[in-house]
Amino acid sequence: MSDVRVLVVSGSSRQGSFNQQLASVAAGLAAQAGAAVTTVDLRSLELPIYDEDLHLKGTPEGAHRLVRLFAGHDALLLATPEYNGFPTPLLINALDWASTVQAVDGQPSGSTAFGGTVAGLLSASPGAFGGLRSLLATRQFLQMNLGMLVVPEQFGLVRADQAFDAAGALVDAGSVAGVSRVVHAVLRTARALKNAP
Repeated sequence: MSDVRVLVVSGSSRQGSFNQQLASVAAGLAAQAGAAVTTVDLRSLELPIYDEDLHLKGTPEGAHRLVRLFAGHDALLLATPEYNGFPTPLLINALDWASTVQAVDGQPSGSTAFGGTVAGLLSASPGAFGGLRSLLATRQFLQMNLGMLVVPEQFGLVRADQAFDAAGALVDAGSVAGVSRVVHAVLRTARALKNAP
């Protein structure tokens, strides 16, 4: 039985997404290292754009589902592209909705489920910076707004349109090593926290 449960999320759900492929690589490495891995497609949560009027009518089930997923996992591996130097609206919207969930019927609130989650950040871009500009904003959002513990290690995959083979594997050993550093930092930190007295 695995000692660490890891949620793997891509900030992009488009067909052929480089970040979905990068998230899949990270998920495989985490599983190889003994973690129990769950992947979630944010688009499948079917969350509307956050609006206070909608919120007053009730919280969508997709937001509750995301909170339950976070509550059931120790760590997060997140791969997100950058849109104008920021993480995607898909990602921010999902987390915004989940953060409004209140504790009910044994389910924790969104803030409780997020708090203390160990997170590792990845990004992929066809450009020369690998989406790294978005990771600063993502790090701040996860740490300061949601209370996650984001490990210092991160990885940006440059020229992502040339980085994967037909099976979705990374062709460059250095890129695999970069993803692996993030994955193992997350697992090492999550295990240390679980074993702390």
